[in-house]
Parts: sequence; C-alpha cells; structure tokens
Amino acid sequence: MTHKLRICVLVPVATTQYNEMILRSVAPVIPADVEVEVRNITEGQPSIQNRTDWLENGMPVVRLARQIEQDGFDGIWLTDFDMCGVEAAREVIDIPIIGGFPTSAFSALAVSQRFSILTILPSTVAMQREHTHTYGLHDAFASIRVVDCPVAKLEDDDDLVRRTFELALACVREDGAQSILLGCTGFVDVASRVSRMLTEALGAYVPVIDPNHAGFGLLVSLVRMGIRPSRLTYANAAGR
Repeated sequence: MTHKLRICVLVPVATTQYNEMILRSVAPVIPADVEVEVRNITEGQPSIQNRTDWLENGMPVVRLARQIEQDGFDGIWLTDFDMCGVEAAREVIDIPIIGGFPTSAFSALAVSQRFSILTILPSTVAMQREHTHTYGLHDAFASIRVVDCPVAKLEDDDDLVRRTFELALACVREDGAQSILLGCTGFVDVASRVSRMLTEALGAYVPVIDPNHAGFGLLVSLVRMGIRPSRLTYANAAGR
C-alpha cells in the first residue's frame, strides 16, 4: 500500500471561520495520495492585517507547528501571504513549512519577468513591498495596488472580482506588470476568473497567481523530495 502524505494547513488566526474557505481553496491542487487537515492557532488575533497582528500571532504559530510535527505530519502550508511565524518555526521543526509570498513570487517569475501585487488594505502595503527586497526581487517588482477590502469581507463575489480585475489591468497597462500576485490567501476562486478577464481585455494571457495553489503545490513537492529547513540558515532551537 502506498504511503499517503499528511499535510497540515495551518491557519495563523484565532478563529475557524475561514477553514471551509481555505479547504476549498486548496482542493484543486491536492493530489490523490495526500491527506489534508486544517488547524488554527487558539490565541492571538482573528485576522492579520498589519505588523502588530503578524507579530502577535507569530509565536502561537511556532508552538502549533511544533505540535503538528509531533503529530506525524510531513509538511505545513501556512495560509498567510506574509508568512506569519514561518521563519521562526523553521528553527524548531524538521519538516518543511512555507507561506505565501515567496512561493507566489517565484511561481510568477517562472512564467514572466515582472509582477505586481494586489493587496487587501493600505496597512499591508509597506510590509509586502519589503518582501521584494528580502528575497532580492525588487528589480522584478512592478507595483503594489490596494483592493481595499478587509479579510473578513473577502468573498467570491462579482464585486470583488471586478475590483481585482480593474486593479490588475492598471498594473499591466500603467506599471508594466506581466503577472499578478494575489496578496492574501483569502482571495478564493478569484485568480482564474481575473486571468480570463485580463486575457479578454488585453488579447494576451496574463498569469494571476493564487497563493494557496502556489504554496500548497510547492510544499507537496518539497515533501516528496525530502527537503526540509537548512540548518545553515535556521539554527536548531528545538531544545528550548
């Protein structure tokens, strides 16, 4: 019998209200031999919309990641574009854990040379712009624009898709973007629809990257390859 991989989707907010949406978001990229379970932190903020939320929820993520590893999971997909707690968690676990920005950005750069980010609120703009410098991608970064919609109101509806499309079109026409990153894992069932609309408007295909698809897909690949956090980058603090 083939061993099934066990992947935990770690939602770094202290609420379960997004769990069904998150499961729906990763469903298209779950292979048949992968079992998925969703877990939430139980302390901290119910959403991450600024650096304060990000910092407060970080340590609960680290503690939960350690428990997830102890429970026998093979990898962790952290559903946050801004990777809340990911770097610190790598110091205490020996299974791969990844978040949204790098997986989305490098997916975009596999099929284009310049990308823009569509983020949720003005409070996340500076934080997400910093990611491009952290990962050395500032030359490939075209722009960041704001949908102006809090996490709790991100729903798969026509108005959200329309606003996202209009901003994405401006990123292409005015900023020189060749692909678009959705800067929140709460954008569910939006990427493919916006990509089709861009293709119709521009007469050319434009990739729109769903961070849930990019992140979960890469995580499964890392697990299959046996890749885990480098101890030359992340000192092992597991004994603390």
